[in-house]
Amino acid sequence: MTETILWAIAAGSALAYGLVFVQQPPSILRTVVKTSAVAALAVLAYLDGGSVLLAVALAFCALGDAFLAGDPKRWLPFGLGAFLVGHLVYIPLFLEHESPPPVLFWPGAIAVGAAAGLMLRLLWSSLGKLKIPVVAYVLAIVGMVVSSLLLPERAIATTIGAFAFMASDAILSFDLFKGAKLLNSPRLTAWAVWFFYWGGQAAICWGMLS
Repeated sequence: MTETILWAIAAGSALAYGLVFVQQPPSILRTVVKTSAVAALAVLAYLDGGSVLLAVALAFCALGDAFLAGDPKRWLPFGLGAFLVGHLVYIPLFLEHESPPPVLFWPGAIAVGAAAGLMLRLLWSSLGKLKIPVVAYVLAIVGMVVSSLLLPERAIATTIGAFAFMASDAILSFDLFKGAKLLNSPRLTAWAVWFFYWGGQAAICWGMLS
């Protein structure tokens, strides 16, 4: 029953934020709704008892959500820091459950690294003082996604979630640093960033708890 309630809180908060609050100005209610969407998953992971690392990673990502619910120009470095820790915690979590590398591991890992390198090259001139933090962040998310490729097939949801997380970060990065919008639509961009992100976190949680 508790598990069902927490999933309902997480999904309800995610929908409320994405459909109602995502383009609203910063407020306490907006921050609470956004943070609850992943914080509920962190509580679920903790109560499940399957992995403290999963709960810690989700908790740091929820903290990052709280920071980024405010003014990005003020809180972006703190949000990046929280998400950086979350990604770094995901890596040993995934490696705890690694299986023998599948046939497509190396092609997949090379593709992820190449995509990240291309993204950095395109963003580089716009990063300013955030060059080093952004490079560290990108390396962490590449490590997270690549390590997810080593998970067994029964955790495929987690691997898909890791890729969705990376896609969300890529869209957000081009929006923040280049002002690039998907199909020139701020709303579509905001939806893509949020729902790829939350869907990725939910898939990671589901895959690991399964």
